[in-house]
This record gives sequence, C-alpha cells and structure tokens, in this order.
Amino acid sequence: MKKSFLLSFLLVGTIVLNAQDYKSEFSSAKKAFTAFQLDMIGNKAKLTDAVTAITKAVTFQEATLTPEAFLKSGEIMAELANQIVTTKQLGVGSLDDLPKTDNPELIAFEHFMKAMDMAVKPAEKKKILKLIGALQNSLSNIGVYNYDEQKYEMAFKDFSTVIAIHDMLKNAGEVSTLDVEADYLNQVYISGLAAFNGGYDAEAEKYFTMLADKKYDKPAIYESLYNLKAKKTSPEEAYPILENARKQFPEDLSLLFVEINHYLKLQKMDQLIQRLETAIKMEPNNVSLYSVMGNVYDNLHQKTTKDNGDPVVADGYFTKSLEYFNKAIEMDPKNVEALYSIGALYYNKAALTSQKMNALSEDYSKEGLKKFNDLKAQVFKQFDESLPYFQRAEAINPNDTNTLIALKEIYAKKDQLDLSKEFKTRLELVQGGGKNDKSYFPNN
Repeated sequence: MKKSFLLSFLLVGTIVLNAQDYKSEFSSAKKAFTAFQLDMIGNKAKLTDAVTAITKAVTFQEATLTPEAFLKSGEIMAELANQIVTTKQLGVGSLDDLPKTDNPELIAFEHFMKAMDMAVKPAEKKKILKLIGALQNSLSNIGVYNYDEQKYEMAFKDFSTVIAIHDMLKNAGEVSTLDVEADYLNQVYISGLAAFNGGYDAEAEKYFTMLADKKYDKPAIYESLYNLKAKKTSPEEAYPILENARKQFPEDLSLLFVEINHYLKLQKMDQLIQRLETAIKMEPNNVSLYSVMGNVYDNLHQKTTKDNGDPVVADGYFTKSLEYFNKAIEMDPKNVEALYSIGALYYNKAALTSQKMNALSEDYSKEGLKKFNDLKAQVFKQFDESLPYFQRAEAINPNDTNTLIALKEIYAKKDQLDLSKEFKTRLELVQGGGKNDKSYFPNN
C-alpha cells in the first residue's frame, strides 16, 4: 500500500510539474512577444525569446487541451516569417538577428490549423481563419526565395500552401490574395514549376493540366507536361503534347529546343536537321547549335559509310559536318568541343578507312596490295588532318580526357611512341583525379 501511495504521489507530482512548466513557458512566450510588438527595433531579441519559449510550450501535453498555445505559436511564427520577408525586401537589419527557425511560415500554418481544430466558438475560428489568410504573403515571398535558392521542395510546400489557404478562405466566404483569376493562375503556375523541379511529378502534372485546360499562356507548362509524360510512358507517346504546343507557340525557342532533343533521342535525323535549321535562323549566334548540327551530319556520314551507302552522299555529309564545326570555331576560336569534333571527324574517317584496309590484309595479289597501300596512305593522311585540331583542343584544355585519348592513340598509330607515352601519362593523371598544370602544346 505504501508503494502504491508513493507511486501515485510521484505521478501527480509529475503532472503538476509539467503543468507548471507549460504555464511558465507559455507565459514567457506571451510576455516576450508583447515586448517585441511594442518595440520591434529596440526589443528585437525578445522575438528570439518568444520563439524559444513557445517552441517548448507546444511540446507539453497541456498544449493539446486548448487552442491557446498553438494559436500563440502560429502568431509568433507568422511574425518571424514576416520579419524575414521585410529584412530581405527592404534590406533593413540582418537575418542573423532573427531566431534560427527553419520554415516558420509553414510552422505557423500547421499550428494555426491545430488551433482551429481545437477551437469551439465560431468567433474564435473566424479569428484564426483571418490569421491564416494573413500568412499568404509571407508564404508566397519565402517560396520565391526558396525557389531562387533551388530549394524546390520547400518552395513547392510554400506555394501550394498559399493555394490551400485560398481554397479554405473561399469556402468560408473570406477574402484571399488570389481572388483575381490571373493571380490564382500564376500561383498555380509557380507551384507547378516548384513541384516539377522538386520531384513531385503527380502534383506538377495536376497543376500543369489545370493550366493547360485554361489555355494558360506559358510554354513551360507544355514542356513540363511533355517531359512528365515521356518519363511515365515514352517520348513517342508524349510527342503530341509537344507538337500541339509548338503550333500554339511557334516562335518559342525553349519548346523548339525540347523538340530538337526529342528527335535527337530518337535519332530521327531528317526531322532533327529541319528543327536545327529553324533554331539557327531564330538564334544565329548560338554556337552550340552549329556544333550539334555538325555532330548530326557526322553521324550520318559514319552510318552511310558503315552501311556501304553511296560514297558521294557520305562525302556530302562529311563536308556538311565540317562546315558547321568550322562555323562554330569561326564564332568561338577557343571552342574545345568544336575543335575536338573536327579532329574526331577526320579520326573517325580514318577508322572507317582502316576497316576497308584491314579487309584487304590477306589479299596478296598485285591489285590487292596496291589497294591496301593506297588505303593505308589515306588512313595516315586522315590522322594527320585530325592531329592539329586535337593539338589545339589540348592547348586550350589540357585535362579533357577525350582529347588526351585521341592524342595518345594517334601517336601510337604513327609509331611516335614517346609522344604516345607522354599523353598516356597525362591521361592517367586526369583519370586518377589529378590535373595537368599546363598544356603540352602552346596555346597560340
């Protein structure tokens, strides 16, 4: 009996102690917050005191019995969010002077909702609803900051909460910051972008589909819907979305680039060339477009040659490829990609010629030997034609592995083994995580 009495006494003592601790923390939070509100500049430290105390108060069981603690927490966190926005927008004060609490705007919303669930009186619920509505601006602004800092997950939570609050306010007949349809659709749009970049595919698809149904005038929604559909099914099944968007926004470069990538993935060269030509007309100073076109014609040249196609057609593709790569170098003489690509163009041609040469290696007839030697001469001529471009590329970037591999192999084939060994050593250094301090070839 004595043990039971003692245990009961200890339990009651613990409950009383917790209740006192809760009241103490809650009271401290209220007093500190009131002091801050009376002088937000002179008593700025009081906001930190208020956040610290209310954060402890809401952890007690007593906080779940009435709405007061979570309501006060919502008010304090909402003010912290407001201070963050004000500091960033006006450049007054420092964020270092504010409490270090992550996502106070979302905590405020969560705690207001908990207070709403516990509230009984209609007037009390109406008051909380107005406080929730006042959060929209802070949520929207902090969402923008998060998006700009590429914190897409948090930006999505901020933006989508603004929409959730809007729906809540409308159901209650209250005013929302999104009452103008253009503002509402823009909020849906930025929520979709944040969802897409944050990996919330289902939510992104929902928002962008809503906007597409409204014929919203933003090409990015159709680009995203295409990408989401292609990820879920296939590029072919997703293409109608892109095709319709291109008709709706024929001058939009971003959609054109998506279409270029679409045909690049599918290796549909005719359509790809057509779209690249359109892109070059629209953006003639974009060096990368000329490099991509050069690669397309290089692929066509290699495929036609390997398939024993018309050599005249193959040479035409080679010439076109060279023309586009040279154009890229003309626009940017230090374009390593284009320089390497021309070297690779000649190198790949040499490789294809080598295959023809090797096919004659066992033909010891006079005619066979002549063809073999002629092809061998062609191979070394093509290697010599590729070499200056690889050298120029190495002079600009001595740590490009593709360039180093090409130089190592060419010098080996030319029996210049010292040079081949030199570039083998340089290549191994880069592959091992190191860097060559300087180029082997002078950068003129």
